[in-house]
Amino acid sequence: MKTVMVVMLVLVLVALASAGVLMLRRKPGAGGRDARMAWALALRVGLSIALFLLILLSWHMGWIRPSGVPIGR
Repeated sequence: MKTVMVVMLVLVLVALASAGVLMLRRKPGAGGRDARMAWALALRVGLSIALFLLILLSWHMGWIRPSGVPIGR
C-alpha cells in the first residue's frame, strides 16, 4: 500500500511539473497550451484528493499505522 501511495505522490509531482513547463513555454495567444495546462493542474488536484482519501482509508482499515518521529534520537 505504501508503494501505491509513493507512486501517486510521484504522479502528483509529474502533473505539477508538466503544468509548470507548459506555463513557462506558453506563447501569447496559444489557447491549446492553456487548456493542457489547466488539464494538468486539474489532474494534480484530483490525484491529491484521491491520495488523501487513500491514506484515510488505509489508516482506517489498519493497512498503515501512524508512527511519530522519536524525539531526542
